[in-house]
Amino acid sequence: MRYENFKSMLKEYIVLDIETTGLSKYRHKITEIAAVKIRNNEVVEEFQTLVNPEVKIPKFITKLTGINNEMVKDAPRVNEVMPNFLDFVGHNVIVAQNASFDYGFLSYNAKEHLNVEMENERLCTIKLARRLVPNIKGRSLANLCEYFSITNETAHRAMSDVIATYQVFQKLHEQLLKAGVEKQKDILRFESLPKYKCEEIFINSE
Repeated sequence: MRYENFKSMLKEYIVLDIETTGLSKYRHKITEIAAVKIRNNEVVEEFQTLVNPEVKIPKFITKLTGINNEMVKDAPRVNEVMPNFLDFVGHNVIVAQNASFDYGFLSYNAKEHLNVEMENERLCTIKLARRLVPNIKGRSLANLCEYFSITNETAHRAMSDVIATYQVFQKLHEQLLKAGVEKQKDILRFESLPKYKCEEIFINSE
């Protein structure tokens, strides 16, 4: 997948997603990690693995994600996965839907198992969408996909959600570029700006 004539200072970044046994990075475990590396607007490398959480996966999580105990029993544990994952991510900007959740789990596990501090800058498609598409009711990945006419083939499986998030981010990124928000530092700053400041940027770009 490639977007022609798509100019930006964000030349390389990582889009990622994880599945877990619950919402707490302290009490719950990762069951799947997926990521793609984007360079010059093209997917150049992929990372994908199930993770053995070493605990039983709750039935409601299996119903949501389709990941069951049998699927992960022979998968690597998180301490075995994280070194390769961190090599894959490097120091690149991370893009994710609800980035604080995914990054929180990953950075916690990197510190817990490898004593490594993740220091990647992040972009959250939810935060960007709040400022760029304020008129939709919700900004879940499903809602954003519907808004942008994007098909997520297997929602709540990590790689499918990664591809959907990548496509959503491209749509949001296009809007930023039209408003003249091009440099990486400005894109990173935009998602934290008050909404009225964001509106001023678009008014001044017209």
